[in-house]
Amino acid sequence: MTPTLDDRITGSLLGAAVGDALGGPVEGYTPEQITERHGGRVTGIVGPWNGDAWRTARPIAPYHKGDGHVTDDTLMTHALVRVYERVRDHLDAYAVADHLVPELMGTPVWIPELEAEALPLQRIFLAEKWLVARLHYGHHDPREAGTGNIVNCGAAMYMAPVGLVNAADPHGAYAEAIDVAGAHQSSYGREAAGVFAAAVAAACVPGATPRAVVDTVLGLAKDGTRAAIEAVAEVADRHRDFESALVPLRRAVAPYDSVGPDYRAPGLDARRPSRLHSIEELPIALGMLLVGEGDYRRTVLGAVNYGRDCDSIATMAGAIAGALHGEAAVPAEWAKRVAEASRLDLHAPARSLAAVTAEVFARDAARRRACESARATLTGPSR
Repeated sequence: MTPTLDDRITGSLLGAAVGDALGGPVEGYTPEQITERHGGRVTGIVGPWNGDAWRTARPIAPYHKGDGHVTDDTLMTHALVRVYERVRDHLDAYAVADHLVPELMGTPVWIPELEAEALPLQRIFLAEKWLVARLHYGHHDPREAGTGNIVNCGAAMYMAPVGLVNAADPHGAYAEAIDVAGAHQSSYGREAAGVFAAAVAAACVPGATPRAVVDTVLGLAKDGTRAAIEAVAEVADRHRDFESALVPLRRAVAPYDSVGPDYRAPGLDARRPSRLHSIEELPIALGMLLVGEGDYRRTVLGAVNYGRDCDSIATMAGAIAGALHGEAAVPAEWAKRVAEASRLDLHAPARSLAAVTAEVFARDAARRRACESARATLTGPSR
């Protein structure tokens, strides 16, 4: 049975959060390190990398990553949903300045990794703190505020709601995300935000397949982002098991990834604007979607065991797979454990966004009718 729009919204947001929680405890490590630490590949929710010593262990202390805790990817995604709740229409860069930044600065939320209620600003990293520095303190034009920030997946990782509000309209999702992300990123980081939102929107098309999603976004992606997705997809098409795909996928994306082989010690050219580069996370998420044939469990576990920035890779892969198949695709036992461990109602943001999306769809339809009527008048026979 074809999933309804509400079901796809739930599947996407739930799928993103669960992927985030699965990837968090192994973020920053290589597939080999992950296998050594866990005695094999990760097959579900695992504890902190350093066990009970997580509070003081470096390099990630004092964050409790693992045990089903979501990370900043989910916190930012849910914050963007709340912006949609307030605006109840399409967003732009000004919505980030007017609503998202005050949310980060002034609205405490439960932060699982800190095991405390705190401002999101106290959890997000430098690439996201940039929003506050540039928009609140620097008073930059929101459409250009992302210029100068490090170029990474910071803007892309939370753009699933943009794709869902533009469900089945990848071009609209791409354009809206590019506008919204202008407040946060530039260059290939901003491009990735647009392409990821388009992928989520394309996954909502009835009958969509992983290949259709990838082909759709290749029609929108620009420069290094397009080249990286092409290279990764070509390799992914030859694999149906993530185990055999891990090394080939990394090899395929490496020429476009500016971070370099050592994720924890980026090269001098890392995260700088370029028309030749791409963030690593989005092409790999799409590659794992192809390898896993859209199956949520296979797709997300491939993303998690890839290592490096795998919480964001699994967030993106989970959002797309969830949008393809709806909530039933996300293993219920994982979703339950993540919600309980993170002390979050993971269904509430989906219900809110579904209500907003219905309103936006109605407004879009009215706008299209008005435009078509005006054009008919303009092009009709003169009187």
